[in-house]
Amino acid sequence: MPWNDNAGPGPWGSPPPGDDKNDGGRNKSDPGRRPASGPPGVPPPPIDVSELVERVTERLRATFGGPGRGKAILLGAGAVIGLWLLTGTYVVQPNQQGVVTTFGAYSRTSNPGLRYHLPWPFEAVQRVPVTSIQTLDIGGVPGAEVPAERLMLTGDENIVDLSFTVQWRVSDAGKYVFNVREPNVVLKDVAESAMREVVGKTALTPILTNGRGEVEAQTRLLMQRVLDRYDIGVYVEGVRIQVANAPEPVVDAFRDVQRAAQNAQSAANVARGEAAQVIQQAKGYREQVVREASGDAARFNQVYDQYKLAPAVTRERLYIETMQRVLANSNKVIVDNKGANAPVILPSDTFRARPVAPAAAAPAATDGVAR
Repeated sequence: MPWNDNAGPGPWGSPPPGDDKNDGGRNKSDPGRRPASGPPGVPPPPIDVSELVERVTERLRATFGGPGRGKAILLGAGAVIGLWLLTGTYVVQPNQQGVVTTFGAYSRTSNPGLRYHLPWPFEAVQRVPVTSIQTLDIGGVPGAEVPAERLMLTGDENIVDLSFTVQWRVSDAGKYVFNVREPNVVLKDVAESAMREVVGKTALTPILTNGRGEVEAQTRLLMQRVLDRYDIGVYVEGVRIQVANAPEPVVDAFRDVQRAAQNAQSAANVARGEAAQVIQQAKGYREQVVREASGDAARFNQVYDQYKLAPAVTRERLYIETMQRVLANSNKVIVDNKGANAPVILPSDTFRARPVAPAAAAPAATDGVAR
């Protein structure tokens, strides 16, 4: 609202000009009032700055110049001091610790909850997350790789293109804030240095195949030892290798070598399997022969025991059983030539093989016995 607008009160609360009810008996020439606006289209007269300052001074004198001046001053000062003291109240979240400094020097660490410190400029607080797991990528991310961080020399003098992630958290907020300048930069340098040292002691093939877990574990332990020496207040939760490949210019040749090695390993596994199978078969055959021999020996011993008791009967029985076993599946012709001088003529199909009965246990044999 323009200061020369007659329709409302002025900037300091004075009534509009011409209001006889609130002018306090002063006429329109009262220097406390502003001049009325001129005709339309004519700019208002400039504001008298000295007059404005004088009016403000009179108002301040009227407020603090009365009998209650001391009380008003004390109340105002008390309110200001109270507000200033309240600025020292702060809240620490459950996942944070508060680092309180006195004139910029470390004073104490506060736990989660509603806390208080001396207002500025005496003390200040910095809240640090201590339970949140934070990640640090070394070597960049897919699409934004950092070759200077990825290429590493292995223990067998090869080069590996490797990127990894470190998971960490703050274990001591005071040490994290004050013991090391730029702790995130220090953490990154330590992680890269530890991984390069471990990779420099490991051959390329384990890094690319089944040795990643060992590399990750050794890197985490080495990082933690270095950070503990720095007393940085950081705990390393884990190290995870994201990418581990041969360098791009030789990746095709390296993959050919890997395929050849896999094929050789597969062939060796097949040969080992076949050899194990042959060995098992030989062991089974050996066990079978031993058991059969043991059974035959036991059966012979039993027969011998019976032979000692009745030799004639045992010999007769053995003879009959042997002849029965030999002649059971043979074609037999019995000729009684007593008192006959003429030759015996047999049919042509006499000794031809005949079908074996289903109950026969052994294949038929062609034989002939003449008496």
